[in-house]
Parts: sequence; C-alpha cells; structure tokens
Amino acid sequence: MASHKGSIAIIGAGIGGLSAGVFLSRLGFEVTIYDQASRFARVGAGIQQTPNAMKVHRKLGTEARLRQAAFYSPKGMSREWDTGNITNELTMGEALEQRYGAPYLLMHRAELHGAIESVLPPGLVRFNHKLVGLDQNHQGVTLAFADGSRVQAEAVIGADGVHSVVREWMLGPEKPRFSGRVAYRTTFPARLLGSAQITPVRTKWWGPDRHMVVYFVTANRDELYFVTSQPEDAQWMTRESWSQKGDLNVLREAYAGFHPEVRAIVTACPEVHKWALMERDPLPRWCEGRVTLLGDACHPMTPYMAQGATSALEDAAMLSRCLEGVNADGITAAFRRYEANRLPRTAQIQQTSSKNTWMRNATDPTWVYGYDVWSVPLADPDRAAA
Repeated sequence: MASHKGSIAIIGAGIGGLSAGVFLSRLGFEVTIYDQASRFARVGAGIQQTPNAMKVHRKLGTEARLRQAAFYSPKGMSREWDTGNITNELTMGEALEQRYGAPYLLMHRAELHGAIESVLPPGLVRFNHKLVGLDQNHQGVTLAFADGSRVQAEAVIGADGVHSVVREWMLGPEKPRFSGRVAYRTTFPARLLGSAQITPVRTKWWGPDRHMVVYFVTANRDELYFVTSQPEDAQWMTRESWSQKGDLNVLREAYAGFHPEVRAIVTACPEVHKWALMERDPLPRWCEGRVTLLGDACHPMTPYMAQGATSALEDAAMLSRCLEGVNADGITAAFRRYEANRLPRTAQIQQTSSKNTWMRNATDPTWVYGYDVWSVPLADPDRAAA
C-alpha cells in the first residue's frame, strides 16, 4: 500500500500560496487553498521578476507565457532626481540572461498571478474563507473560518500576508512597524503621455528623501507603471487598506521639482493607489509543529530590491524540495528543513532592502540574481543537532 502523503491547507491565494499549491499538488499532497477574497482581483501594479524568480517559473511552467507578455528591458538605470545624471547602469536583456541563466522580466502583477493560476490544478481554491483561528494536536490542525465552518488538515502553510493570522497564532500579536513612508503606484496606457518622451528602460529616480521607479509592463510597451516611496503619515491606514485611492494632487506636488520625465508621468496618470510601507524584523522561527509560514507572513520587506514576490516564489520552491519524498509523518521535520534553508537568505534580503541603497551606485547583484533555489545544497537542522 502506498504511504499516505497527507492533506495540506494553504492560507492565502497570492503568488506564494498559489505557487506552493502547484508544487505540492504535483508531489501528491492533497492541497486546498483558502482565501478571504470573493475572487481574484486585478490590482494596478507592476512587478519585477528577476532571474532568480524566473528559475522558479521555469519549473512552474509559466516562463513561456511571461516571456511573451512582459517587458524585456535592455537596461536598468539609477538617475538623479533633478539632473537625470546616471549614477548606475545595469545591462539587462540578453547579456543579463546569459550571465544568470534566466531573463529579467517586468510585467503587470495580474499577468503574473494569472500565469501561476493557469498551471494550478482546478478546484484547489476556496474563496470567501477568512481564517479566524487554528487548533493543533498531534494528529493535525483544525482551521476555523469567519463563516463558522471548520476544516481539518494534516499540515498548514500560512501564506496570508503581512497581517498573517497564522503568524499571530504562532508567535503572538505583533504589529509590523510603519516605515514612515507611503508608496503611490499605478499602471496606465502609455498613449496618455502624449508627446512626452520616456526612456524605454527600467529607471529608478533617486531624490533626497523620495524616489520613483518607472517601467513598461507589456512587451509592446503600451502600458506604463510607476511606484514611489515618500515620507507621509498613515493615519488613514487600516488592516484592510493595503491599497486605496491616492490623491493625485499630493503626488504631483511631491514630485514637482523632479526631472521633466518624472513630471510628465505624474501629470499623465489618471489615478493612483497608495499603501503604507511596513517593516518587520526577521522572525526567530517560521514553524510550529505541523504549521509553517511563507512569503510576507514570515518576511515582509520593503519593495526596494524587488524581491518580495520573488522570495515567496523561492519559499514555495524550497518547501517543495523539502517535502519531496515525504509522507504525512515526515511533514514536521520537512518544515524544519524548509525554515533552516530559507530564513537566513530572506533575513539578509529584508535587512538589505530596508536600507534603500540597492543599485543606486555600482552594485554586484550576483548573490541575489544568481541564486538558484533548485540547486543550492540543503542544510539538515535535525542532523546538525544530533
């Protein structure tokens, strides 16, 4: 008789949760993904998928679709906010792909999410399931949802974001720190720029206390994205207001002294969303028996290195490596291996990103972009402790 692989409940149907669902279902686990939303929604946001992320997409089966849809920027530039002087230039395109073995793609977040959803086995996602509590014993975990329903699983993965209910159950209530900065972001049709000329590369404009990142999110460069970071209070913020409408006048005033390219972009955009940038120190642990964490639930980070979603993808890949060949009885040990092999890297990225100096001047990004989650040697914490 074949060994029982086990049932795994994933809380959160974001990029990390869906990716984990794909990989773990392929290993033979009975996977169900629970999300509090009523459906998948398209949020106006761009996202960068660096070569280390694309190595995960290669095994997901999403690389070809993303290559077809995304912007393949020839360069990445850092420029001074007012003069436009270039302080750092990263050759991207084919040269970067040859160097690191995978492309660097820029795309709409909805395209990324849709690509992963397309390779997910049907019927795995349960919408309208807001987690309110967990109870664990030696046999498994009982999940309680806001609608009164209860579900049992042999293991749980908390991929439920910066306000993770699973993390709070595991480590107690702890609010993430507000960084004192707010990000404004949007995508909009490039035709709205009119006669304004935008340099067709991924560009970060560095100001004294604020910045803006700009790039196209489609292969034919018909949609433009930008995201800012600027000092602002967040009295409007609630747990649910991670992305609400922003005031265009406030945005335009904040960048009034910037280079003409920046001013043309904020003048042309028809609307913006904003969200408060939160930080959290690296957690001491991610696991509690049959429960573990993934993505922003365990390592929320500032977006200054474009590694938030990528780290969640790497988490999903590493989790699948640690669970390969494991049945229900071995899940707890596999979760410990996953934590041991992911926590140090994500902590380093969190701390580096927080400084907001990444790529401003000459930088060797190899430790980030050259990482291959599929081939790095696996540490075994149980063997080390023996």
